[in-house]
Amino acid sequence: MFEKLAVMEEKYEDISAKLSDPDIVNDNKLYTQLMREYKNMTPIIEKYREYVRALRAFEEAKELLADGGDKELKEMAQEELEESKEAMESLTQELKVLLLPKDPNDDKNVIIEIRGGAGGEEASLFANSLYRMYTMYAEARGWKQEILSANPTELGGFKEISFSVEGDGAYSRLKYESGVHRVQRVPETESQGRIHTSTVTVAVLVEADEVELEINPTDLKIDYFRASGAGGQHINKTESAVRITYLPTNVVVECQDERSQHKNKDKAMKILRSRIYEAMQEEQDAKIASERKMQVGTGDRSERIRTYNYPQGRLTDHRIGLTIYRLEDILNGNLDEVFDALATADQAAKLAAQEA
Repeated sequence: MFEKLAVMEEKYEDISAKLSDPDIVNDNKLYTQLMREYKNMTPIIEKYREYVRALRAFEEAKELLADGGDKELKEMAQEELEESKEAMESLTQELKVLLLPKDPNDDKNVIIEIRGGAGGEEASLFANSLYRMYTMYAEARGWKQEILSANPTELGGFKEISFSVEGDGAYSRLKYESGVHRVQRVPETESQGRIHTSTVTVAVLVEADEVELEINPTDLKIDYFRASGAGGQHINKTESAVRITYLPTNVVVECQDERSQHKNKDKAMKILRSRIYEAMQEEQDAKIASERKMQVGTGDRSERIRTYNYPQGRLTDHRIGLTIYRLEDILNGNLDEVFDALATADQAAKLAAQEA
């Protein structure tokens, strides 16, 4: 590992020199590519240099102990030896994590699909709570969001809603959210004060652009129809709503949020591309077992991943055994503690698999 890091440091210095070259600075495409590579390598190289400094201090302390000398000097050298050894062990683990293969999708934007599951209107209301939670988290990070498709209910919930989140590292933070979210609370309509259990499914898809995924127009069946809203009333009298069917796999996407047929078609295609891209990735993961995502990050939509217990103010993530008694705070978008714990567990699982 350290031989690899020494070679990487040489490459890092080479890139640093190139970034000061006027010819490269004027070549926007090459400069951007080198800058991205430099940025990705920086935390690894900085940590490696910390390790080298600790190693140097360890070797110097060893030499001092070997040379003998007075008692006070030997005590100082022994203390330095132990401190630098401890630092080296800690830095080695950190470097192993930093050198884990990076998910190529981590820097991409996402499309989140939320659907009410078991529990009727209560599930739809909680789908809205999750939508609010994710959008508040995105707002706090300065990310852009846009509703792509929504099927609202008369009481203010969502039977389903799809929305995009655009921002630096959006997928890296939100990718662990796919699965079944369970809520336990007393519905406002419940006169007896009994706790009901409902479920909502969440799917986090990588937003695939046209360059990454080319779709043959002959594989699409496009239907136009009149948009309708909650309760079945007509929003407009023109056929602005769009339904697109991808014939090879029968994936169907509908969008009726915009008054413009063209805008609805664009949004539906954005969702469709992401669903097809996800299916392709799942197929690839199944073929290469060793490269499958860790269990914490698989996003299996049938897997119950989390429970939100309102009476106890408790959130439990069942994949990693995490329990937090700050439910209201989390539902207000303060999700970093949850996401950090999931990312750490994912890294630990990947490290264990690598070492095995």
